[in-house]
Amino acid sequence: MIFDTHAHYDDRRFDEDREELLSGLFKSGIGRIVNVASGLPSIQTTLSLAKAYPEIYAAVGVHPEELSGLNEETIEQVRQAAACEKVVAIGEIGLDYYYLGDDEKKSPEQCKEEQKYWFGKQLELARDCHLPVIIHSREAAKDTYDLLEQHHAGEMGGVIHCYSYSKEMAQEYVKMGFYIGFGGVVTFSNAKKVREAAAAVPLERIVIETDCPYLAPVPNRGKRNSSANLPYVLETLAEIKECSVEELEEATWKNACDLYGLEE
Repeated sequence: MIFDTHAHYDDRRFDEDREELLSGLFKSGIGRIVNVASGLPSIQTTLSLAKAYPEIYAAVGVHPEELSGLNEETIEQVRQAAACEKVVAIGEIGLDYYYLGDDEKKSPEQCKEEQKYWFGKQLELARDCHLPVIIHSREAAKDTYDLLEQHHAGEMGGVIHCYSYSKEMAQEYVKMGFYIGFGGVVTFSNAKKVREAAAAVPLERIVIETDCPYLAPVPNRGKRNSSANLPYVLETLAEIKECSVEELEEATWKNACDLYGLEE
């Protein structure tokens, strides 16, 4: 069975065929999915999906690009959602310095500080809730690592989602106690750094994901992604790890269950 550790099936790009698509996935080898909230509005749609499908679990949190509307009061909405049945993680949370917004009242440095503040707040929320974290990090390698270390995030555990940094950094995250998430990008011919990281990470610390509807793997790159594409990710990772697809599928299922505290 295949475990998609990071998906966004509440995204509007699935509005026309969501029920049909999900029903088909669960009949064709996809055993579990964690639907990950990106902002305050998507927390409720994520919880609804988890309630509607036995195979879907939820992660609740606010993405660094979705901080508008987040304050000391609304962060309590995340805390309350985290107590709901089938919530298995706080996420996705983290730092994204690729695009720092178009708010003329804030400098890039102010935007970074705001992201770091709410990242820290949500790390502590995860600690309070005894849940692992799903980490988003883009063009913010050092700050992400430093904040996770500062908050002793290895004690909560979690996954560095859609990993894109060096193999050396991946190994440091593994030492910290994190899993490393690989998806469609690992199949791209120009993804040398990601492939090197996959080769360096121990098999027992790898999980697979789609981040759908984004980042579809080759041969469907550029199209809407779904969990049906995960066999392509498994095939590429099996080549990199020099093991069978069956062995990798079994290992990543176990790893995902351990990550999210679920029975195998």
